[in-house]
Amino acid sequence: MPEVSDDVSTPATMPLGYRLVPPPGWDMIPLREGTDEAVKRIVDRGVAQLSEDIPRDDVIKARLELMKRLNKAAQQARKADGLTLYLPVERIHGTLIPASIVVSEALTGPGARTGSGQVVAHLLADGAGSEPVSIDGADGVRGDKTVAADPEREVEYASRRIDYVLPVPKSPVAQWVTICFSTIADGDPHSEFAEVLVELFDAVMTTFRWSYS
Repeated sequence: MPEVSDDVSTPATMPLGYRLVPPPGWDMIPLREGTDEAVKRIVDRGVAQLSEDIPRDDVIKARLELMKRLNKAAQQARKADGLTLYLPVERIHGTLIPASIVVSEALTGPGARTGSGQVVAHLLADGAGSEPVSIDGADGVRGDKTVAADPEREVEYASRRIDYVLPVPKSPVAQWVTICFSTIADGDPHSEFAEVLVELFDAVMTTFRWSYS
């Protein structure tokens, strides 16, 4: 179970972690420990689903390409203080959905030592696409924005990004958790397909629960 923090002594009234039910066909990669094992498990399962008629050399190539993609995604998520990475691993009509969910932790941030209500007000005032949300008793913010392509950073397409920023209940040091969904959809971050994926993520967020054991 992903932990909210490795650094703070956790009182009984504060959650020890969280639970989130990903969409069907998605898998989870923990980012603090067990990353390599999770990547290998996903790669092994993906390769096992390939047709037996595929030449051995192509199977080896597919394995290496998938491992490279997963390791790169995990590395990027870890740089963003990620706790857990969720990715689509099963193809739909022969194609993997270009999307990801990253759960990350922010021990500090705008007004981290002030009340959560003040931080929420600050976040709401800071973005036109922000709105208040309440998830399992935590009053936070949902943000919706478009991130432009950046060829210099090997980002070829614009993406749609949805962030849920939630305070950890009863945290003695004002901890916050961010659940970020990102997708390039079909190349248009505001296409009908993009909207369907955003709705899917919002549905996933209804499964978010704090874990106390």
